[in-house]
Amino acid sequence: MPRIELTTVIPAPFDKVFRACADPHLHPHIMRRHCERVVSTSACGLLDQGDTVTFQARHFGITWRVGSRITRMDAPHFFVGEQVRGPFARLCHEHAFHRLQDRSCLMTDRVDFASPLGPLGRVADTLVLKEYMRLLIAERNANLLRLLECDGGSPLSGP
Repeated sequence: MPRIELTTVIPAPFDKVFRACADPHLHPHIMRRHCERVVSTSACGLLDQGDTVTFQARHFGITWRVGSRITRMDAPHFFVGEQVRGPFARLCHEHAFHRLQDRSCLMTDRVDFASPLGPLGRVADTLVLKEYMRLLIAERNANLLRLLECDGGSPLSGP
């Protein structure tokens, strides 16, 4: 099963970075290029353990829906979303947030996934999806960084 791990330093307080990642309604702003939107969520505000969220987005010219459940939460340090419906045989995304001495945040994403279709899926994972997923998470993190750098009009204004 492929695993991707990316670390990103974001010059913002770690609890603010956590809130941005745990707010399902900010995700479409961060992933706008993929026409992402929230289809449904059980969350009232920030995601919490047990909450579900379904996103719809376009990848490879196809519109996909991925439903996830938050299976572990240690706010504002860590949370895990796992696919409960969607195109993958398995998809698990761990988000970790660490306060750095300069008051910025070290954010670590760990993504484990597996495509369906057995050996054919493993070939797709190796040849296409591992790099695509790595670039997708890197794009998300760059967009998140830009959003958090935006003071005026940012949906994250506040302490």
